[in-house]
Amino acid sequence: MGQSRSCYQRKTLQRTGNQAEMKFSSRRRKMVVSRNESIEQDDSSEYDRKSEVHSFDDSKMGVKGLLDAGVTKLPCIFLHNQYVSEKKSDPDVTSKFSIPVVDFQGLGNSVAQRADIVREIKNACENWGFFQIVNHEIPSSVKEKVLKGVRHFHEQDSEVKKEFYSRDVTRKVTYNSNFDLLKSPTANWRDTLYCVMAPNPPDPEEIPEVCREALIEYTKYIMKLGITLFELLSEALQLKSDHLKDMECAEGLFITGHYYPACPEPDLTLGLSGHTDSGFLTTVLQDQIGGLQVFHKNQWVDVPILPGALIVNIGDLMQLITNDKFKSVLHRVLAKNVGPRISVASFFRMHFQEGSESRLYGPIKELLSDGNPPIYRETSRKEYVTRLYNKGLDGTSLLSPFKLQKYSKRIYRYVSTSSQHLTVNKL
Repeated sequence: MGQSRSCYQRKTLQRTGNQAEMKFSSRRRKMVVSRNESIEQDDSSEYDRKSEVHSFDDSKMGVKGLLDAGVTKLPCIFLHNQYVSEKKSDPDVTSKFSIPVVDFQGLGNSVAQRADIVREIKNACENWGFFQIVNHEIPSSVKEKVLKGVRHFHEQDSEVKKEFYSRDVTRKVTYNSNFDLLKSPTANWRDTLYCVMAPNPPDPEEIPEVCREALIEYTKYIMKLGITLFELLSEALQLKSDHLKDMECAEGLFITGHYYPACPEPDLTLGLSGHTDSGFLTTVLQDQIGGLQVFHKNQWVDVPILPGALIVNIGDLMQLITNDKFKSVLHRVLAKNVGPRISVASFFRMHFQEGSESRLYGPIKELLSDGNPPIYRETSRKEYVTRLYNKGLDGTSLLSPFKLQKYSKRIYRYVSTSSQHLTVNKL
C-alpha cells in the first residue's frame, strides 16, 4: 500500500476564472483534472518530489484547493506508508483505556474540592499527559463562534486567503498547509491559520476580518483559563500556585485554526502526523468530527467527543522543566472521508519575540534532589524555537538535544520505540 498504489502527484495549480486546472504526475502517467472533471493522461516516468512540493506550495491554495478542484486520488506527497489496520485504534483498547476527564465545577468553592481537582490533574499529567476538562467557564457561544470563524476563513475565496499565505515564522498572522511541508517526508491533509496572540498580539487589522472578533474574544477566555491551569499544575507539583506563572509559562499564546477537509483516500494519509507539542501546555477545542488519538501504553487511543469539553495536554517544555514528572506524549489526527473537521489549538509557548531570546529554561530547582538530579540542560527561547521549526513533525521528541549525556540513551530508546510503532508496517 505504498507509493506503488495510485501514486499521483500534484505538479501545477492554476486558477483562471471559474476553473482550476490541476496536473498530477506519477511514475506511470500524468493526470489533468479540472472542475468540469475532464481528464487527460499521458506517460511520465519521473517523480520529482521536491518540485511537486514547491508547486503545491506556490499555488497557495492548500489542501482545500485540491478538494475544490475535484481530486479523487491523493497526490504522492500526502501518502503515508502505513497499513490501514495500524492507523485504526483497537475497539478493545478504546474500552480498556479512558482518557481522564476533570470537572472544574466547584473549583473555587472549597479547599477540599480544589485539592481533589489538583489530584486528578496530577495523575493525568503523570500517567497520560492528556486530559479533558468540563465546566471550565468558557461559554458555548464563544467556542461555537471561534470554530465557525476558523471554518469561514478557510472556506473563503482562495484569492482572499492567499494574502495571508506565508512561511515566514516571524509574522504574527499567517496561513499555509503544513508548517513543515518543505522538510517533512510526507505532507498531512490539513490547512492552518496561525496567530501569535500574546504577549504582543497583532494589530486587529492584521487578523482576517472573517474571524477577527471571534479570535480576539476566544483569546481572552483562553488566557484566563491558562492562568488557572498553570496554578493547578504548580500545586500538583507541590509548588506555590503562582510558580509556573512567575516563570512566564502563561505569557506566550500561539493559536492555530486547523481545517481538515474530507479526504478521498483517508486510509492512505493522516490529518496530523504523530508528534508531541513543543510548548508548556496546549488546549484544544474541536468539533464533532473526531479523529484525535493519543499514544498510550504502546496503543493508539481515540480521544472521545465530549460536548462542551476542552482537551488539555502537556508539552515538551513542561516535561523539561518538571524533569520528566509530567509527560508530553505522542498524538495525531486521522484523516476522514467526512468533514471538514475544525479544531482550534491554543499553545502556551514562546515564539520569536524581540527581547526575549535569551530567557533560559531548565528543570525547576525546587523539584531536584540527590535522588532526582537534572535530566536536561538549560535552553534559551531562541535555541528552542529555532530547533522546533527546523525539526518539523517527524515523530520524535524535541527534547533529545537537551538531554544530558548520561540520559541520552534512555530518551533515544523511547523515541525509537515510539517511531517504530508509527512505521512498523512501512513497506
